[in-house]
Amino acid sequence: MWKESENKLYRHFEFEDFKEAWGFMTRVALLAEQMNHHPEWKNVYNKVDIWLSSHDAGDVVTAKDRELAEKIEELLK
Repeated sequence: MWKESENKLYRHFEFEDFKEAWGFMTRVALLAEQMNHHPEWKNVYNKVDIWLSSHDAGDVVTAKDRELAEKIEELLK
């Protein structure tokens, strides 16, 4: 579940292993590139943390962030 805090949308993901986490990040990267809206993220082994905010709007959560979050959710289905 995405949480909004400090002007960012945040979600923590855990996967079976590093390979699954990396594959997920690759799919997110392709979405982000299509939208020209890139996340701040961190990966350690099977864990991925993602923060979304719109830097060009003053580092706040915008409709672009919510749309990317929804598309990321769809990757998990």
